[in-house]
Amino acid sequence: MDITTLDFQQARIKQILFKSQLRSVLYGVREPTPGLFSPQENALAQWINAVVKPQHSNRPEMRQIEQLLGHMLETGRILVAQYQRGQIEEARQGLGQIDRVAEQILTLLQQLPQSASAAARV
Repeated sequence: MDITTLDFQQARIKQILFKSQLRSVLYGVREPTPGLFSPQENALAQWINAVVKPQHSNRPEMRQIEQLLGHMLETGRILVAQYQRGQIEEARQGLGQIDRVAEQILTLLQQLPQSASAAARV
């Protein structure tokens, strides 16, 4: 199974959901929920486990995606902790880190089908 354009759109939407929830915490609109930084409750992590991992679990990109996702969630947790300590501007500036990691995840997701096809030809 290849990852389709619709799948990529779903991944982007799930990332936007996480980033908007995090942003709303860092701008005082809502309180953080315990599940916000949990891989078990994160919509993107759930999607990766259900859609991508079954077909690509042995690919090195898959391990990188999981590591980046963990890094993104941990970075978000750290930013919220900064915000809660009163380091509001520093926390908000850290949103750029989240954006960069999110883009790396999407890039790797896009590489998976090509990488898997190349490996199958060898």
